[in-house]
Amino acid sequence: MIDFTNCKIIPGRAYNGANGSKIAVSYNKDVYMLKFPPSGAGKPTNLSYTNSCISEHIASSIFNLLGIRAQETKLGIYTIKGKQKLVCACKDFSTGEKRLFDFCSIKNTILDSDSNGSGTELDDVMDTIDKQQYVSPVVLREHFWNMFIADALLGNFDRHNGNWGFLYDEVNDETEIAPVFACGSCLLPQADEKIMQKVLSDEKELHARVFQFPTSAIKLRGRKINYHDFLIHGECEDANEALKRMVPGIDLVQIETFIDNVSEISELQKKFYKHYINARYELILLPAYELAKANSFQ
Repeated sequence: MIDFTNCKIIPGRAYNGANGSKIAVSYNKDVYMLKFPPSGAGKPTNLSYTNSCISEHIASSIFNLLGIRAQETKLGIYTIKGKQKLVCACKDFSTGEKRLFDFCSIKNTILDSDSNGSGTELDDVMDTIDKQQYVSPVVLREHFWNMFIADALLGNFDRHNGNWGFLYDEVNDETEIAPVFACGSCLLPQADEKIMQKVLSDEKELHARVFQFPTSAIKLRGRKINYHDFLIHGECEDANEALKRMVPGIDLVQIETFIDNVSEISELQKKFYKHYINARYELILLPAYELAKANSFQ
């Protein structure tokens, strides 16, 4: 396991977000943001710290396996006051002349929007995507919905407007969609060993975490979207098209092989993550894909 403790800290780089502390370090001549796990205190589990760093690494890697460009990550350790903590090192993609602008800041530039930058009502998000002039609205819509399908597979409850965005190259005056980042809210990061065992052994516990929660951060008519209900109803053509693009390319064997090779996690965790992802694929994405495919031939 990589020990980042003695890596040079890079001053002057600050990172947004409330999900744990973050610092920038130099590792192998590259800049990495180290994400520390937030405290699990007050949560109804036995975790002293959440598994968000593990979720960040596994989920980001799966995004890349699915063909959606995401941040490069590594798991490692960092010692603070004699206590060793597991951290996720995220390679900084906003170095050099490129600056990161999240979707929240872009949304604030749409003067006739019905909500502020943090508003996640689906119609308002789509309106912003269509009106922004930084990248092609068609390309951005496709990216948003591809990301939505991947988040549905991984159970992400926090893909809000500050958790995705754009890179702006000030020298060349060019904008591109940023790699996917902020994936620490995927894969039930607050699940301790007791919850993992329940999910593995009790179908009701598993189904609750597939059909009921977690929900998306995106809202439809004021309520957070339930991934299963939204996709199975097939009423959103953009989502249907994303299902047809994404689902055939989901290689569960490849994903399981990757998880098996994450040496920093226990065998229980590996079994849990594989079981959870398989269930969300079989119970949410695959049935919705089959319906979307059937409806396209009607």
